[in-house]
Amino acid sequence: GSSGINAEYGDGEIIEKDGQKYVKFYGMSSSTAMQKHVGGVANYRTSEGKTVLLPYKGSIETTIQDILGGVRSCCTYVGAVKLKELPKRTTFVRVTRQLNEVYGTKSINKTD
Repeated sequence: GSSGINAEYGDGEIIEKDGQKYVKFYGMSSSTAMQKHVGGVANYRTSEGKTVLLPYKGSIETTIQDILGGVRSCCTYVGAVKLKELPKRTTFVRVTRQLNEVYGTKSINKTD
């Protein structure tokens, strides 16, 4: 998933702006991606994705600790001692993400 995209080992380019570190993140239909991978946007196409700056999170260990903390809390709430007990103690409901907030209003390229 995208949890580690703006952490230490993500693929994004780290940019420093106004004393803060950010990671450049772009969709594969953005002009940034097309410029990087195929030399630009073809004449018969238009860029559809965005390029955004996400705050740099630092070490991926922090993100992993946050995820583990959430799993531990979940197990505590349902009374599961081990992960394999979760299906026996819960009813899983599939929820699809309705909004991708990564591509909010922080676009760095006006053409994206």
